[in-house]
Amino acid sequence: MKQTTKPLTRTGRRRPGKGSLFLIASFLIGSAVLRVGVGAGQAMAREEPFQLSMSQGGASEQSCAPTEDYRRLMDAFDAREDRIKLQESEIRNRLQALSVADIEVSRKLAALEGAETRLRETIALAETAAEDDLSRLTTVYETMKPKEAAILFEEMAPEFAAGFVGRMTPQAAAGVLAGMTPKGAYAISVILAGRNVGVPTE
Repeated sequence: MKQTTKPLTRTGRRRPGKGSLFLIASFLIGSAVLRVGVGAGQAMAREEPFQLSMSQGGASEQSCAPTEDYRRLMDAFDAREDRIKLQESEIRNRLQALSVADIEVSRKLAALEGAETRLRETIALAETAAEDDLSRLTTVYETMKPKEAAILFEEMAPEFAAGFVGRMTPQAAAGVLAGMTPKGAYAISVILAGRNVGVPTE
């Protein structure tokens, strides 16, 4: 038997589903939106660094530009630093001058001390020499004959003669005074006696 196929009626044709068409349309629209968004993002990304650099450059220019108050403050600091440097230089010069003066004063003090030491030594030598001369001269008067020594003592000033008589031994002094005139012997005796008047006895 021959099988007969029934022609497909209009109602029996297969039609694509509405869900597939909606899905394809959604993909196309999403792709377009994505492309537009990526392009806009790239454009914004290229524009933002330029704007950022411009804004930063303006801010840096603003921040780098010193104000009038800032310049005045820096000028005041510079002037103060100059004054401090000048004062430090003057202090160093004064200290150097004081150091030189101190060295000179020390040198002069050392010279004065040396001169004073030499003067004391000279005075000591002179006193020693004078003492030696007086001792030697006293010995000469003591060895002279009393009458001859009395004649010399009469010609001396009483104070000067009393000095020698006081240094002589009692025997020699007695011989000289015995050979002198009463007036001369009395004057020498008064001087010798008056030497110890002010000496305390206790």
